[in-house]
Amino acid sequence: MFYYLFRFLDQEFDFVGAGLFQYISFRAMMAALLSLLIAMLFGHRIINFLHKQQIGETIRDLGLQGQMEKKGTPTMGGLIMIAAIIIPTLLFARISNVYIVLLLITTVWAGAIGFTDDYIKVFLKNKEGLKGRFKIVGQVTLGLVVGCTLYFHNSVLVRQFPDSIHAGNVVEAVRNQQFTDVKSLLTTIPFLKDNELDYVNLLPFLSADYAWLIYIPLVIFIITAVSNGANITDGIDGLAAGTSAIIGIVLAIFAYISGNVVFANYLNVMFIPHTGELVIFCTAFVGACIGFLWYNSYPAQVFMGDTGSLTLGALIAVLALMVRKELMLPVLCGIFLVENLSVMLQVSYFKYTKKKYGEGRRIFLMSPLHHHYQKKKIPEPKIVMRFFIVGILLAIFCLATLKIR
Repeated sequence: MFYYLFRFLDQEFDFVGAGLFQYISFRAMMAALLSLLIAMLFGHRIINFLHKQQIGETIRDLGLQGQMEKKGTPTMGGLIMIAAIIIPTLLFARISNVYIVLLLITTVWAGAIGFTDDYIKVFLKNKEGLKGRFKIVGQVTLGLVVGCTLYFHNSVLVRQFPDSIHAGNVVEAVRNQQFTDVKSLLTTIPFLKDNELDYVNLLPFLSADYAWLIYIPLVIFIITAVSNGANITDGIDGLAAGTSAIIGIVLAIFAYISGNVVFANYLNVMFIPHTGELVIFCTAFVGACIGFLWYNSYPAQVFMGDTGSLTLGALIAVLALMVRKELMLPVLCGIFLVENLSVMLQVSYFKYTKKKYGEGRRIFLMSPLHHHYQKKKIPEPKIVMRFFIVGILLAIFCLATLKIR
């Protein structure tokens, strides 16, 4: 909203300082600052409200150190993060941008799924929460909306320049409109020199008109997998929020490069028109995660619940799809992936050994993986910090792919 307001003031009244709001970098910094302030200043009030409403976490005794001390800690704190993401985005981003609209829909939709799950657990006293099939239906529906929009919407394009245009002349080429905006399903393959993959080529027997048969199911799978991965990771204080903040910073850098014609051309990555605005959403996302950590770091004063974790995962997946970096998610979201795999391996191995030997055996002391380390009597803050260090290493590795090919 401020973008349109100050553009009007700048054009009509030559208002001093109004031109600042035309710069993505300035609006991104303001979005991050406001997001932090909302999470930190209003978070305390929301926590007090949750306390008064007796919206506390019910703890199942798993024999983990310090676990029962968390009983009664307010949950559904993801509402703090959702507010801290949506408000700065509405104020500082160009809300007519298709990517911003889609991210706002994702935030509300995924937040509603998580809120419903938390509501059933807390108010209806059903520890199982929302039935898995309904949760999957909600995630699949979101995937359909995102996939169809990215595939069919006329504003989702990739800009291509003639081979004769050199790196130093790319700005001039834009001014002279020496480019072509095309509908494309190109994506980026990390570490390869010729690093572009067109999903159309995956099924050569299908015409390009039916490429959605590949793309949309892939979008559904990615959103479901990443959102569930974030949900599983949210098992100890600060882990999901901190890991998501690290991922959000990397996605902000990718969005800025992909939406800036000079940097995109210099680094030889796809220039995707209109994705520069994603930087504002990403900085609000990171600010919300860090602001939430003020209350969620050990010992946590509030838990995000599924309201927050499902939202974080869905937003990370959608952002990666928008900047065409979805094939990098297994590395970028390596923490989520390992947490997910630890559960799958544990359950599969237990069932296999029970069928074969009549007694179930375990790979880990407990899953997800962070509980395995808790069972080893490693202090919770140390587990979280070491996971953060691994997350930072993975983030740097992903950024290095801009040059390693």
